[in-house]
Amino acid sequence: MSKLIHLPNISWELEDKLIKTGIPTPELLREKGSRNVFVKIKSIDSSADFKMLLALEGAVQGILAEELKENEVSELKMFMEIFNR
Repeated sequence: MSKLIHLPNISWELEDKLIKTGIPTPELLREKGSRNVFVKIKSIDSSADFKMLLALEGAVQGILAEELKENEVSELKMFMEIFNR
């Protein structure tokens, strides 16, 4: 079993939030997906923002958030718009 902190974009602080929301492993993060995990984190941390969602998606894909494709970023923006209504 690997550790969340070894994934791109995952800081100690974000790792702690993931563990607190029941996501203790990279495998479970990938299984649940960035959007579902973001919703869980937002339920305990009102400061969770779009930058965190990008970090989670990058971690799921194993890349830096800055390396996400433009269409993926656009899809995540649409998700955030709907989620924040």
